[in-house]
Amino acid sequence: MLAWAVAGWALFALPGLFLSGTWWPWLLPDLVPPLAFLAVPVVLLALCAAVGDRVRRRWLAGALVVLLLAGVGRAGVCWGALVPGGGPEPAPAGALRVFSWNTLYWDTTDDPAAFHRFLRARDADVYLLQEYLAWEEGTHTEIDRLAALRAAFPGYRVVVRGELVTLSRFPVVATPPVGPGQAADDRSVPWRERFERNKVLRTDVDVAGRVVSFYNVHVPVQLDVERSPLSRDFYRVVRDTDAVRRAHYAALLADARANPHPLLVSGDFNTTPAMGDLDGLRGAFADAATASSSVLPVSWGPGPLPLWRLDWTFTGGGLRVHRYALTDPGDLSDHRGQELLVSPAPAAGGG
Repeated sequence: MLAWAVAGWALFALPGLFLSGTWWPWLLPDLVPPLAFLAVPVVLLALCAAVGDRVRRRWLAGALVVLLLAGVGRAGVCWGALVPGGGPEPAPAGALRVFSWNTLYWDTTDDPAAFHRFLRARDADVYLLQEYLAWEEGTHTEIDRLAALRAAFPGYRVVVRGELVTLSRFPVVATPPVGPGQAADDRSVPWRERFERNKVLRTDVDVAGRVVSFYNVHVPVQLDVERSPLSRDFYRVVRDTDAVRRAHYAALLADARANPHPLLVSGDFNTTPAMGDLDGLRGAFADAATASSSVLPVSWGPGPLPLWRLDWTFTGGGLRVHRYALTDPGDLSDHRGQELLVSPAPAAGGG
């Protein structure tokens, strides 16, 4: 039985090394909690002690060690958190406070006063907020809460594109379109089209004479839970959504790579550490969670124990991360918020 369990896990885990992020059907196996890539081989290794045949025990243990090593990078563990004194450098004076959060249909399912109190309590210089919309009659619906938002955050600049909202205490110098949303920024375009095509909102702000770019991101979820897995439409949605996700990822990566400014890319990516979809961003930019004190940062999941990390922040262009933490919003959302303290590296020739 143990041999069959090892073989079954190998047939599940190993193909994902090559198929995740390249073959749309693998979006479904990728839904497994990433911690499983550590937990399953470890549990099976412990069970190997009960195998009486020494030769068979060694073969099984060897195979499980290979599976463990193959999966360790997909589990989402921040090994730096285990190193004493290995944390980020202290923040300089004037470091920027950033808060990134999927609001879960804004305040439409909450007490609006509690929603705004939670946001104000973060006291961020820049807010990157997703899901500025409602869910009504089984579909995403446009809302108008900007007057209340501006009243709650006087002095902030407010930038809206589709379902994405960015707030900044600093002057906004540019909001270049990114990706498929380039043709859908015009207010004459129906909201539905703006919602579906705008999944990246880039906002360039002036921080004491230095431009810093903030990318507010919400990559579409890969499946429709309202459809039965026994229906053809369920898999059609997965296939079509994979193409949309790829387009947004490619556009985001291309724009960020060409950006000469210090930058921060953050939001709900609907992508776990085990998925190859993130390989481009992970290869080009730094994962802000390396500044976390958590060994296993997780941001989403039903109930009190989230098992998935779907929310990410990446930095580049010399933007340093001095603090990264995930904040529990209580009943306001099923996503934890990302709180960061960041600062651009001194400009060349600067002090």
